[in-house]
Amino acid sequence: MERIAEATPFQRPELEPTRKPGASIASVTVAYNGASVIREHLECLKRQTVKLDEIIVLDNASTDKTLTLLGSEYPDVTILQLQQNCGVGGGLAAGISYAARRQQHDWIWIFDQDSLPEAQCLERLLDAHSYVRDEHRKTAVVAPICVHPQTGMMCHGLSWVGDQLLPTALNPSKPVTLVDSVISSGSLIAREAIEVAGLPRADFFMDFVDHEYCLRLRRCGFAIAVARDGCVGHTLGEPAKLRFFGRTKYWSDHAPWREYYMTRNEIFTMWKYYPRIAVKGMTLYRLAWHAAGIFIFGKRKLECLRMMFRGFIDGRAGRLGVHRFIPGSLQGMSSSISEV
Repeated sequence: MERIAEATPFQRPELEPTRKPGASIASVTVAYNGASVIREHLECLKRQTVKLDEIIVLDNASTDKTLTLLGSEYPDVTILQLQQNCGVGGGLAAGISYAARRQQHDWIWIFDQDSLPEAQCLERLLDAHSYVRDEHRKTAVVAPICVHPQTGMMCHGLSWVGDQLLPTALNPSKPVTLVDSVISSGSLIAREAIEVAGLPRADFFMDFVDHEYCLRLRRCGFAIAVARDGCVGHTLGEPAKLRFFGRTKYWSDHAPWREYYMTRNEIFTMWKYYPRIAVKGMTLYRLAWHAAGIFIFGKRKLECLRMMFRGFIDGRAGRLGVHRFIPGSLQGMSSSISEV
């Protein structure tokens, strides 16, 4: 059974009895060296038109002044601290475990540290859930539209089209569009779904954590909805705008270690959940195009391609965990993960 990292309470305020009749809602933000961005993020959470019952920040062993800032400026925020960087996967698993299992909140609103939800975002996500519920659907996740503040690029979910996951076009005539997967930041997750499907995979470390979790929830029979009117400002990488054969392309150049986790976790997920030859073929086709993009546009071509290959081998073999590569290093490293 997969184990998750232990989060030590760094700051746990005495909460006032602010819970509304009905559902209680907590936010969980995974932070790592976020002193320069997390203040704006927390102010957006505090300005929500629907008050959160608890704001939780999971610090992923930051080495900057993140903890100092949180402790001095936000005494009303619950701060959980990991003793080592367990990535997005380990951070989400530990934070959601605390909010859903220990605190028993009904809804968990998860975030990256740089995400900026509009003031009415939570209210609109709850309205969207009411709409889906009226159609008698068992809903696990309600997600907003994520918009890159600089480029205007939008992310509003993926859906199965044939044998591949493709971006979903929103239905403008309805407040909600059903999809098969969304990115994690800004997603509102029901505790009921967490109890059935479990937690996000800590052993993914990062990348494809959200998509694996969504696909697992769908396999458990839950719906995933995107709220047309909910909006979160979120940096979707740092895409460069390029001209290629007269066409405009956006390309995000990733570090080699990111290419490893992206490839490993996608291959593992697709081979585990969708063993059909057609799905495997489309996955390999997409990765081949990505490798071609690295060869044409990438800055560290050979390193990235080598790490993609190692990620493919480890994904097929089921070698997961944070035992391979971590940020800032291409050396094999190991980390122990203990259970909460």
